[in-house]
Amino acid sequence: MSNFQERVEALRARHEALLMRKNHPVVGGNGIYEKYQNPILTAEHTPLEWKYDFNEQDNPYLMQRIMMNATLNSGAIKWNGKYVLVVRVEGADRKSFFAVAESPNGVDNFRFWEEPITMPDDVIPATNIYDMRITRHEDGWIYGVFCAERHDDSQPGNLSAATATAAIARTKDLKTWERLPDLKTKSQQRNVVLHPEFVDGKYAFYTRPQDGFIDTGSGGGIGWALVDDITHAEIKEEKIIYSRQYHTITEVKNGEGPHPIKTAKGWLHLAHGVRATADGLRYVLYMYMTALDDPTKVIARPGGFFLVPEGDEYLGDVMNVAFANGWIADDDGRVFIYYASADTRMHVATSTVEKLVDYCMNTPEDGLYTAASVETIKKLVRKNRGK
Repeated sequence: MSNFQERVEALRARHEALLMRKNHPVVGGNGIYEKYQNPILTAEHTPLEWKYDFNEQDNPYLMQRIMMNATLNSGAIKWNGKYVLVVRVEGADRKSFFAVAESPNGVDNFRFWEEPITMPDDVIPATNIYDMRITRHEDGWIYGVFCAERHDDSQPGNLSAATATAAIARTKDLKTWERLPDLKTKSQQRNVVLHPEFVDGKYAFYTRPQDGFIDTGSGGGIGWALVDDITHAEIKEEKIIYSRQYHTITEVKNGEGPHPIKTAKGWLHLAHGVRATADGLRYVLYMYMTALDDPTKVIARPGGFFLVPEGDEYLGDVMNVAFANGWIADDDGRVFIYYASADTRMHVATSTVEKLVDYCMNTPEDGLYTAASVETIKKLVRKNRGK
């Protein structure tokens, strides 16, 4: 065996050891969910064939010809008995693409499918696509709704000026995708989620209207809109169902994560909230519930954050960020929450539908004032003292 072949074998052995590494729950926790010790997907998990030219004559130094930067913001679905993520993979060139990774148990041993997804373009090609929400709709299709980013040509001298639209694609097998026209709206949209059921015979979307690519401006929070034809989707009327609030976790912006989970008590929602700090924007996850017969009616609004970056999760390309756009609810009630930390790597937290409903229904709301927060704590103290 040549020295080159020995280096290749050593490389493959290290990669296989990473893929096979067992993941264990973190001891302790908050009783709501369990986090796990290791990230489930990192740039190092991507297939070696995506990065290395294994022809010794062409690559004698065994260099990475194509480098990967991050794995983040993944849609999720249970598929053929496997826990499947449609991952946003970002290369060293800052371009994101989608790739499928699957696990037999949902917490470790994730492996990417052989090749990334080839996503057809809309009429106007996007420079970058990312953050797909996966919805298995009752119409029989699996839909992916994601952000399509393009340069804002109205500002030719500003290379940072961008526009965002909600792109729509659908598939039957997660391999071949049919691209539909981008969602037409009056505002820019970066976080759009398809509801899994028809509402009044129409397709229903959760939206986040924005005046600009980054700034929400007049956008009031998580919106709701109905669409007649998803193959030519256009939002004409949009209403806010979960508004932003001053001095809360949703002060700057908030948006739906994955599509909600249907339970006997209502729809479970996972969302992200953003507030400004002296160190930049802080992204956290929060939950709420809406009525079964009216998904626009909020029936539970637990105060504060649900999940935040902790420890090494805080560090990465974009510090202080937790983001989720994928979760899986098993038939036995177990819930796998897939979240990214610092726009760099993917993690999992596990809970149950029963626990999450209990959390939503019995966690006090944000009283919006310090005095209300203190009174809520004192009420719990008095209860624990039996008074």
